[in-house]
Amino acid sequence: MTTTGEAGAIRLGTAGGRWVVLATVLGSGMAMLDGTVVNVALPRIGEDLGASLASLQWTVNAYMLTLAALILLGGSLGDRYGRRRVFLIGVCWFAVASAICAAAPTIQVLILARALQGIGGALLTPGSLAMLQAVFHPDDRAAAVGAWSGLGGVAAAVGPFLGGWLVTGPGWRWIFLLNVPLAVVVIAVTARHVPETRDPEQSGRFDVLGAVLAALALGGVTYALTEPGRTFALLLGVAGVACGVAFVLVERRAAQPMLPLTLFRSRLFSSVNVVTLCVYGAFSGVFLLLTVQLQIVSGFSPLVAGVALVPITVLMLAFSSRAGALGRRIGPRVPLTVGPMLCAAGVLLMLRIGSDASYWTDVLPAVTVLGCGMTLLVAPLTATVLAAVEVRHAGIASGVNNAAARAAGLLAVAALPALAGLSGDAYTVPAEVDDAFHTAMLICAGLLAAGGLIALTTVRTNVLDHVEPLAEPDCDWYSGPTSPPLDPGHECPTHHPATAAEGHEQPPHRT
Repeated sequence: MTTTGEAGAIRLGTAGGRWVVLATVLGSGMAMLDGTVVNVALPRIGEDLGASLASLQWTVNAYMLTLAALILLGGSLGDRYGRRRVFLIGVCWFAVASAICAAAPTIQVLILARALQGIGGALLTPGSLAMLQAVFHPDDRAAAVGAWSGLGGVAAAVGPFLGGWLVTGPGWRWIFLLNVPLAVVVIAVTARHVPETRDPEQSGRFDVLGAVLAALALGGVTYALTEPGRTFALLLGVAGVACGVAFVLVERRAAQPMLPLTLFRSRLFSSVNVVTLCVYGAFSGVFLLLTVQLQIVSGFSPLVAGVALVPITVLMLAFSSRAGALGRRIGPRVPLTVGPMLCAAGVLLMLRIGSDASYWTDVLPAVTVLGCGMTLLVAPLTATVLAAVEVRHAGIASGVNNAAARAAGLLAVAALPALAGLSGDAYTVPAEVDDAFHTAMLICAGLLAAGGLIALTTVRTNVLDHVEPLAEPDCDWYSGPTSPPLDPGHECPTHHPATAAEGHEQPPHRT
């Protein structure tokens, strides 16, 4: 194996730097593409495999469950055993799981393979950004992360179009099969051009018990929400709640907890994470049910349904950095209040989408307003999370907020169809889907409005005044609204690359 430079010394403008960015973009983009296309493919998957709505929900949730439960642990594994090594293991794991997804003969096999994909995603997702932070020269880190995030946004924008085309043409199995050759390229580039890095001070025991309890808690509650009314589901829900209580007790006593509960002593940190739960839960529900509504009720092809959300990605790529600068200039309170309210207005506009919907007059205005709200919201939200804790805790604070967003999406996808009255095979009946969609959009709009009101009453205007400008650019980017799952800044450990370069204390990128 050869490498293009030593860790911490590679420059972005060199051939070696470009290879490193390519490896990380392709690796994280592999996971992004699956997230942008799976929702589009759900109606066809259900038709081909004879799946119920609950099974289709688990096709989405199995991935998010293992990813949300293990992503913090994945970052810690990379710090200890080598970020490139764990990243490569994650890519290989993801590719094998994708091949199983593509060949799945039944919906049960597909759900299991999606859970395996989530494990691979938990290994490769934190590693892609951690490698950038570790191998690039301090002067180039912010620019490298910006390039990585911007190119990731292109992948997120292309994903719906590609997914819709594949579902309409070769078939839904190709959305998974394409990951295999892409993984081969990622492995070859990473092995040859990315130097190995690790944290020599990483020691102590992993919080494996915490990760297991988190997965069991999320899994039990998710199953109870997905299959409401069943005795077995109720028992699993109770068991999930019990595991959640045990998780809190374990984290309070663990020497190196996966989730440091001391972070929540900050009222701002707690309230902003509640805002995250509200808005990202709503986003996940909207993105899941909108693609079903467009195909089953409005009669759109998978291709048109897939590209319906592209305007959101375009808006965020074009204006997220400006929204981040605006949040620093006027404070985050206004963006975190107005952003969710704009999103709620966009979701309410989706109530116009029905059997005779026009993309240009019904769908496009709604997603444009939603995209404006998301653009205004996302960068200040991430920056506020980081500003709510000491600089040395920036990495773990961002990771916790990331996990909160994923857990919100997981629970929303599980609960929203049942709350809207959609179950069994009703997702194939246009009238049933239409009624449920309108109910669900009202619920999502309510969640978004609640998030805005919480921000209005708990976030101060001046909370970003002490944040160092040199540390902020990484948080100004967003790589796409439909990436798996919705991601506030991609574990954006924004403070420590810059501050470490200036001689300040560098916070750990690990649990």
